[in-house]
Amino acid sequence: MSEHVVTESAEVSRLDTKGLLCPEPVMMLHNAVRDISSGDLLEVLATDPSTQRDIPRFCDFLGHQLVEQDVQDGIYRYLIRKS
Repeated sequence: MSEHVVTESAEVSRLDTKGLLCPEPVMMLHNAVRDISSGDLLEVLATDPSTQRDIPRFCDFLGHQLVEQDVQDGIYRYLIRKS
């Protein structure tokens, strides 16, 4: 499930992968990144702990910027800027 929110400088899309296990969150992330414009932000929500390893590697490999990463109440949140 994804949604779009417009901010002052960039559009922020949200990708909810809660409840999904590896490799589904990263597969969905790959598709969601294709749907946004360069410079826009994608917020990813996940419950799979392996995303702590997989999402930063995804960003490094494809050159996207991992702007924020945190966990709260078992939900991992990532904010990614598309290169």
